[in-house]
Amino acid sequence: MSEENSNIQSQNAGVPRWVGLAVLVLATLSVVGLSIGWVASAKVKEAQATQETTSAELQALRQDFGVLGKRLEQSEERAAQTAGELSVVTDRLKLTQGELNRARQQAKQIREEYTAQLAEVENEVRSELSTKADAEEVRALSGDVSGVRTDLEETARQLNMSRGELGTLIARNSTEINQLRQLGTRDYFEFTLQKKGERARVGSFMLELRGTNVKRGQFTVAMYVDDMRLEKKNRSINEPIYFYTRGVRAPLELVINQVGKNKIVGYVSVPRSATASAGL
Repeated sequence: MSEENSNIQSQNAGVPRWVGLAVLVLATLSVVGLSIGWVASAKVKEAQATQETTSAELQALRQDFGVLGKRLEQSEERAAQTAGELSVVTDRLKLTQGELNRARQQAKQIREEYTAQLAEVENEVRSELSTKADAEEVRALSGDVSGVRTDLEETARQLNMSRGELGTLIARNSTEINQLRQLGTRDYFEFTLQKKGERARVGSFMLELRGTNVKRGQFTVAMYVDDMRLEKKNRSINEPIYFYTRGVRAPLELVINQVGKNKIVGYVSVPRSATASAGL
C-alpha cells in the first residue's frame, strides 16, 4: 500500500497547475461566446421584426399617397369644370348687358322720334291755322291737332308703361298677347301649370312650377334650358324674366299674368329668328 500511494503522489506531482487554469479559462470563454451568440441572435431577430414593421408602414404610406393623388386629380377636374361653367355664365352676363344697353338706346330713340313727330304736327297745324280765316276751319283744325296729340300721347303712354327692361312689350292678358302677335316680330306661347311640381314644354325649353304665394302675388319656377336648370324664386306677376338659349343672341322672355294656389298662367315670348332656328 505504501508503494501505491507513493506512485500516485508522484504522478500528481508531475501534472502542471497551468493545465487546470487553461481548462477553466476555456470553459469561461465558451460560456461568454454562447452568451454573445444568443444576444446577437436576439438582436438579429429584433432587427428583422423592425424591418418588417417598417416595410408594412411604408406600404401603407404608399397606399395613402395613392389615395391622396386620386383625390387631388378629382379636385383639379372639379375646379376645371367650375371654371368652365363660370366662363359660360360670364359670357352670358356680358351678352345680357349688351342687350340691355341696346334696349335703352331704342327706348331713347322712340322718345326722341315721338317728340320730333309731335313738334312737326304742331308746326304744320299752326301753319294751316295762320292761313285759314274761317273760324269753323280753325276749330276743325284745332280739333285735329288735339286728336293727333291725344293719340300720340296715348301711344307714348302705352309704350312707357308696358315695355320691359330690355325694350320688349309686356302683355297682361290673352287680349294683349293677341295684339302683340299681330306685330309679327315675336312668337308667343301661352301655358297653364295647375299643381306644384308639374312640368310643361313651352317653346324650346321645359318649365316646372315650384310654388306660389297668392297673398303676395309671387311664384317660383324652374327652367330647364340647354341642359341647365335655372330657378327663379319669388318673382312677381307681369315681371318679365329674360334668358338666352344656345345660338340665339336676342333674349327670350317669360311672363306670368296670373297666380293662384299652386297655379300659374302666363306666356313665353320668343324672337322670330329663334323660332325659325328651333323649328317651332
